Amino acid sequence: MSVSPTSAGPAPLGPRHWPMWLLVGAMAALAHLPWPLQRGLGRGLGAFLRVAMGSRRRVAARNLELCFPGLDAAARQRLLRANFAALGIGLFEFARAWWGRLPVAPRQVQLHGLEHLQATVAAGRGVILVSGHFTTLEICGRLLCGHVPLAGMYRPHSQPALEWAVKRGRLRYATAMFSREELRPAIRHLKDGGVLWFAPDQETRRGESVYVPFFGRPASSLTSTHQMARLSGATVLAFAHQRRADGGYDLRLSPAFDDFPSRDATADTALVMAEIETMVRAVPEQYLWIHRRFKHQPGGGSDPYR
Repeated sequence: MSVSPTSAGPAPLGPRHWPMWLLVGAMAALAHLPWPLQRGLGRGLGAFLRVAMGSRRRVAARNLELCFPGLDAAARQRLLRANFAALGIGLFEFARAWWGRLPVAPRQVQLHGLEHLQATVAAGRGVILVSGHFTTLEICGRLLCGHVPLAGMYRPHSQPALEWAVKRGRLRYATAMFSREELRPAIRHLKDGGVLWFAPDQETRRGESVYVPFFGRPASSLTSTHQMARLSGATVLAFAHQRRADGGYDLRLSPAFDDFPSRDATADTALVMAEIETMVRAVPEQYLWIHRRFKHQPGGGSDPYR
């Protein structure tokens, strides 16, 4: 239940929400375990999910086959196992970001390119930070909030209790959280010089979309980055992030996109997807491959996941 971008509103406490509250309570308790233990548990959870989520495992395996045709079957299987291990760790990172404390000391976080963001903010322009759906997106978003006031755009959860708890957790560090339906307030935030995190790399039937290349295949992609930049006058920067093997994190902000937005929404969207593809190639095991990214194809082409 979303009341405003800066408030979670009243909590849904009716009896039908109690099972979800029990789950939220368990997740919040796990969020306070020591970080090394969480990472170990996360790897185990990822191995369990790889077996239990058969349909999602097959989607991820098919995505890796489509996007990395040069890898042999054994290499793709290793990447698939690493991907589910990253997913399991990421679930603990989500809970920790929402309801716990940061798992690392500041010295374990490497932030590159902050000057690009600071220069744009100092000029009074809004900033759209384009990223992708990586397993590290929540924890690295919170880490960046330690350096700049940051709002986010997200897809609300269908369960009211979970939606309330997650939004309230995010508002501990984010200045605002805009649902995908709250486009006007998000544009106003950008016009006021705000910074907005946005990940346009998942296919959705809502909003204007075009087919542009992603790993050499046509992928239905939202033109939202182009539209928001055009309506708000905001600058667009890429925000890459990854989890290191030592438990630390690397965050990288690119220089502002040149001549963006242009008059061509398709060309702009292709540029955004190319930036996200570059991020994915850097750490393919940390991308959310369980999403059916290529489900719809131009001209009603066959679904590659069937």
